[in-house]
Amino acid sequence: MTYLRKGLAEVIREEDLRERLLLRAREGKPLRVKAGFDPTAPDLHLGHTVLLRKMKHFQDMGHQVIFLIGDSTAMIGDPTGRNATRPPLTREDIEANTETYKNQVFKILNPEKTEVRFNSEWLGKMGYEEIVRLCARYTVARLLERDDFSKRYAAGVPISMHELLYPLAQGYDSVALECDVEMGGTDQKFNLLVGRELQRDFGQLPQIVATSPLLEGLDGEKKMSKSLGNYIGITESPEVMFRKIMQISDSLMFRYYELLTDTSMSEIAAMQEKIARGELHPMNAKIELGKLVVADFHSVSDAAAAADQFNRVVRQKEIPPDIAVVPLPDGVRTEAGVHVDKLLAKIGLAESVADAGRKRKAGAIQINGQKVSELVFSLAGLSELLIQAGKNWRRVNLS
Repeated sequence: MTYLRKGLAEVIREEDLRERLLLRAREGKPLRVKAGFDPTAPDLHLGHTVLLRKMKHFQDMGHQVIFLIGDSTAMIGDPTGRNATRPPLTREDIEANTETYKNQVFKILNPEKTEVRFNSEWLGKMGYEEIVRLCARYTVARLLERDDFSKRYAAGVPISMHELLYPLAQGYDSVALECDVEMGGTDQKFNLLVGRELQRDFGQLPQIVATSPLLEGLDGEKKMSKSLGNYIGITESPEVMFRKIMQISDSLMFRYYELLTDTSMSEIAAMQEKIARGELHPMNAKIELGKLVVADFHSVSDAAAAADQFNRVVRQKEIPPDIAVVPLPDGVRTEAGVHVDKLLAKIGLAESVADAGRKRKAGAIQINGQKVSELVFSLAGLSELLIQAGKNWRRVNLS
């Protein structure tokens, strides 16, 4: 239980989990453990992997893990935490994102021990009468108890009918899969409890609800999100992943140790005590964290190389002493960061935006010691950019 409990915010109910473990052991069956992911964006980030790691822990103990891709619920759009209706995704968007999800999750989960399911298998086949009968099992009053719905209702912000169906659809997933345990972020608690209640209505044992904390992004405040630019993508290069981890605060570092590694709580506590006594420098602890995280998604050798590069370029300052400092030009910011090609052209490191694009694609551009291949570079947690284009350098002041 200690192993399974690590990294979880709440278990509803913990005594039920103990009883279910004993029941399935007597029956000679594994627990059926599900977590659902709506393919609303093409890439996963470290915030998503908090749940995936817990799934892996159940998997390591011999239980049946179900990675549920919400290809039907993605067409509704999860209203959790939203103050407005989500724009609907097209079927083409969902299918493209689904393919990338399947490739990415197996960086953590064992593909041979993972049951991959799509909720269109049952939701897509439901007729009008079945949907009406499902809706009859829950009241509007109960749905409006949900925090984001109640706030929008009180503020006079429209709530579309299809959004009210989302918790019921997610809850019915648990019925269709006969789940013993469903996991989700703390913001999913209402939806997970709906599944527990629907299972009772359908004559099944109610699932145990296990919630995981929401991982803060690089800013240390808001939850990790690609739209906020404070994320670490699991498909990013080892150097970029490592550099981003080095940006987090010393206090946030221990939360990352807890939620993103298999380091035990006692080991984390001992590390904190060593730092408090001056026996361990926080930077060294953070470097070890970076190595652990990068090794999970790449390799141990990749992690060591990324650490070496960070140490050489950033810590040892192997850079020219007389680099020109310029302010961030107008018109280069985006929601997710900075438009690299426009920036290079405006600060004189490229003759034009097109020339900048050619240099970037050729691997000739480095920002803060890392090669940049993507068009947009995140500014989360940064106060300056150190940019190298061949033999030419610029410091860009972000403050």
